[in-house]
Amino acid sequence: MAVEISAAINGERVTRHVPDDQLLCDFLREGLGLLGTRVGCNEGVCGSCTVLVDGQQVRACLMLAAQVDGCDVLTVEGLATGPRRRELHPLQRAFIEYGAVQCGFCTSGLLIASKALLDAPPHPTAAEIREALEGNLCQCTGYGKVVEAVAAAARMMAILVDGRRGADETLESPAERATP
Repeated sequence: MAVEISAAINGERVTRHVPDDQLLCDFLREGLGLLGTRVGCNEGVCGSCTVLVDGQQVRACLMLAAQVDGCDVLTVEGLATGPRRRELHPLQRAFIEYGAVQCGFCTSGLLIASKALLDAPPHPTAAEIREALEGNLCQCTGYGKVVEAVAAAARMMAILVDGRRGADETLESPAERATP
């Protein structure tokens, strides 16, 4: 049986008829073409399908699409801003600049989990970052660069929000720190 849902997906209102047993990850990927939400384990263990629903992290492989009726859903595609979403979020920029992306399969889940962390108190410690990312499995990075990238993004977001320095300041990448 099909049900009608209406949700804000990455800030845009979407109304669709979906099968009542369709998973959110399948709706996002197949129904809306949002391929950034990865499906790894289909058991809620790997974190690759993490999205935010009303600001809370959920595993899209464990949630039915019908459950997001009336909700705000944020996927990795919704992190970027500006015209045609071409301005990267500080997290996305930091992941690139700090080399926190390798094969990329887990990246969208790590980015969304990191955003959930930084939406709360925006000055997490390395231990808090590691704890926030515990539910996201990555076999490539070893997490060190991911933790550095999230910390750098937190600093950049604090600068942008608090206005402590100019908004045009960029993240200092490891390569730039090594340059005298």
